[in-house]
Amino acid sequence: MPSIMVDAYNLSLEKGTGVATYGHNLCHAAKQLGYQVGVLYGGRSTRSRNTLLSEVAFFDATVARRPSIADMPRMLGNAMVSHYGCRVDEVPISGRVIYDSLKARLPQFDRLWNSSELYKRAHRSFRWFGRFARVDLPGTDIAHWTYPLPIRACGTRNVYTLHDLVPLRLPHTTLDHKRRYYRMCKELVDTADHIITVSETSRQDIVNLLDADPAKVTNTFQAVSLPTGALECSDEQVEEELRGLFNLPFKGYFLFFGAVEPKKNLNRLLEAYLASGIQTPLVLVGAPGWKSEDELRLLKTLASLPGKVRERVLRLEYLPRQLLISVIRGAKATVFPSLYEGFGLPVLESMLCRTAVITSRVGSLIEVAGDAASYVDPYDARSIGDAMKLLESDDALRESLEQRGLIQAELFSPERYAQRVAAVYRSLL
Repeated sequence: MPSIMVDAYNLSLEKGTGVATYGHNLCHAAKQLGYQVGVLYGGRSTRSRNTLLSEVAFFDATVARRPSIADMPRMLGNAMVSHYGCRVDEVPISGRVIYDSLKARLPQFDRLWNSSELYKRAHRSFRWFGRFARVDLPGTDIAHWTYPLPIRACGTRNVYTLHDLVPLRLPHTTLDHKRRYYRMCKELVDTADHIITVSETSRQDIVNLLDADPAKVTNTFQAVSLPTGALECSDEQVEEELRGLFNLPFKGYFLFFGAVEPKKNLNRLLEAYLASGIQTPLVLVGAPGWKSEDELRLLKTLASLPGKVRERVLRLEYLPRQLLISVIRGAKATVFPSLYEGFGLPVLESMLCRTAVITSRVGSLIEVAGDAASYVDPYDARSIGDAMKLLESDDALRESLEQRGLIQAELFSPERYAQRVAAVYRSLL
């Protein structure tokens, strides 16, 4: 049975990201295909002669202190060692440690590995010396890195997923060091055994901006696996839940969900909503990211506006996955006017939840939504507001988009996604 390693660079984040969702879906697909799946974490050291303490160390949620100037010699040494090889330890999973509350954050796996501070050390190594860190994973047939990381597994095939090249296409929307990012991605496409991406838009970017061999870059798209039972609750149950928790009417509010960062275009969405005179509430769900204060500056002005206007906007920084699905199901429409996406998971998740979608007529979002969305110019607040006003008053259009969305979402089913990934793996083994 072939063995696949998947990195946990994003999987280990407490609140997850779109890339974390990708990692979960990839592990699920690999298991369905019959592969053995190992997941490589990069947390604090779990090394101990006592297997129980090794297991305890892996699940210990204690936050390590921030490094100080006194740590610089050790950090420099770690970065240098990274080039020659980072030790990887298998995490014993015996059942003696109770981690039931963390299972939702863990992907499907057969084995867990940990390499002490691997991802931090790898970035230091590349930042200071321009070198990729190296890891040895005996018995692994393919190392699948779900993010552009300056790491290479020795003695196996290395596959990297590049979701997008936003730092190069929209440099003002990210904090990445652009020259270093370009050098890393360029080395990845030149030396990797294969590059996977998630849309034709991103594939063309990789070929054109990084001069990648087109035969070496495959678009597998993405898939979404909703939590077990997420869609089994009746509309009446969801309606009761929304009224009880948030006093929100079923199919009676617009929704944005995603990270609060410049490319999500949230400030222009707020401008469109406030200027349109729409009475339907707007719900914003998203953790703050880079420049989140700038993106929410209009929201702060609501404090000086009349009470009824202020009360129409509800902002929630975070919702558990199951509750987020209910909020998506209950929305009149998801409004996702992003400036650029590698894929656009909120669009697909909304269609799966039978919720109408308003999104941008740009790049990959058109690939994902097809004819199942109301499209807007993301740089024109009036265009966004007009689309919201139309769906506010036209229930027939909303229901049509809901039906078309379910059909469009089938193109990105987990089964089809697994087939596309399997084709790449077969070509390498």
